Amino acid sequence: MEELQIFKWFVKQNPIIQALYAGLFTWALTALGASLVFLFKNSNRKILDISLGFTGGVMIAASFWSLLSPAISYVEMQNEYGLFNLPPYLPPAIGFFLGALFLYILDKYIPHIHLFAKKDEAEGIKTKWKKTELLVIAIALHNIPEGLAVGVAFGALANPELLGMDGHSVFTIGSAIALGIGIGIQNFPEGFAVSMPLRRKGMSRKKSWKWGQLSAIVEPIFAVIGAAIVMQVLPILPYALAFSAGAMIFIVVEEVIPESQRGGNTDLATMGLITGFIVMMILDVALG
Repeated sequence: MEELQIFKWFVKQNPIIQALYAGLFTWALTALGASLVFLFKNSNRKILDISLGFTGGVMIAASFWSLLSPAISYVEMQNEYGLFNLPPYLPPAIGFFLGALFLYILDKYIPHIHLFAKKDEAEGIKTKWKKTELLVIAIALHNIPEGLAVGVAFGALANPELLGMDGHSVFTIGSAIALGIGIGIQNFPEGFAVSMPLRRKGMSRKKSWKWGQLSAIVEPIFAVIGAAIVMQVLPILPYALAFSAGAMIFIVVEEVIPESQRGGNTDLATMGLITGFIVMMILDVALG
């Protein structure tokens, strides 16, 4: 009963506030996953690879079910009612490309290092930053499109234009919540996957947790930014949805999948990806 009251209260909030809470939820699960460093002395590479695969699966499923599909449906609906006159695939295609391009540029210029890479494999401009800082920045880059995706999902709910004449809603509170839950679920093992390697390199448990959870602090920030932009400029909605999807797919292909395969546990990492995809698909279909 209390959970129902909380849900009713949440639904009544401004979409920006909803996006903020959703972003804080995803950050909190990252912090919770990172806190496992206090319980375990070392990490199992197989578990880390499965976790990374799971993360990739959730991000791929979210990109389609929660972002690209609604973007295409939205353009189709607006065409039907004479508000747009565009091929349904065009705005999502443009947004998807721009999202991938955005992450490509960040990847080329912002100093960072992937999870299991060596210091001399750092990417971006040259810097004297420590490996820990470079690693946290890499995960933060990973989390930017996730935060944007959550924010855009909730920001879309503020626009009555999303309802067609038949009352059909392209984007619902249930699907937005499903996206937030899915991102949060995959952030839990991600927090673990960041904090444990830091601990293995000799960092204290407290510092390992601090750096592990800090990597996701960008999510509530960009969730609010994404919601605010969509609420102010409705026509960019299909582009914004696809932008988040393109950014996430870039991260999956460029970082998550390669990192999950480096440890030699290719089959386990792949099954982790399949499981993550199924979980996110079920969440979106069931709640959306």
